[in-house]
Amino acid sequence: MTAPERRFFVHASAWVDEPATVGEGTQIWHFCHVAAGARIGRGCVLGQNVYVAGGAVLGDGVRVQNNVSIYDGVVIEDDVFLGPSAVLTNVSNPRAAVDRRAFYEPTRIRRGATVGANATLVCGVTIGRHAFVGAGAVVTRDVPDYALVVGVSARRTGWMGRHGHRLVAVEGSGEGEGLWRCPESGYRYVRAAGGGLRCLDLDEDAPLPGGDGGRVVGVRPYREEGAARGAVREDKGHG
Repeated sequence: MTAPERRFFVHASAWVDEPATVGEGTQIWHFCHVAAGARIGRGCVLGQNVYVAGGAVLGDGVRVQNNVSIYDGVVIEDDVFLGPSAVLTNVSNPRAAVDRRAFYEPTRIRRGATVGANATLVCGVTIGRHAFVGAGAVVTRDVPDYALVVGVSARRTGWMGRHGHRLVAVEGSGEGEGLWRCPESGYRYVRAAGGGLRCLDLDEDAPLPGGDGGRVVGVRPYREEGAARGAVREDKGHG
């Protein structure tokens, strides 16, 4: 593929082997390597020193931060965010003296999910739609849709909405009953099959409204919302 034919950007220090599929508007930055056979969708951004193996698949709008390797058997759906130095694997029991290329274990990261900086996904797991894996977490089992998981091994500590804010339980609706609201958008979420949540106010396959190509501008700092929740708890404690 010659440079004039390209409808995507590849930095001079990056390398894209042929044949590989790269979608329109994708940006591949310094020192990246995309192996032959890799499939990368439209409007993706690969930060510095990203490797994409020939058997890996990235959907549209995926954002991969610096120093991430995406190996054979990994499928990443649309609008996924991979934080700096996130770790993905494809063999549970590697040995230098044993060839296990015939036994790669697939990992799927579903639409809109976030994997935080330095988080590790042990191979064979599925990260649910719009789930949020906190920085440094080690994920050893499937994560439900919209779940917030942190720690080693990762455990669910709450729920995250599509706008990236921790969902707040609606008063009078217990954790087991399940009705939550996003503090930024006001969208409501309820329990769904599979142990996760679903959004009542927006189709799961629809982009966020009001943005350019599905990207919207955030209006509420995450830590500000956390401080507000803490103030509410403190007020209740003095009541």
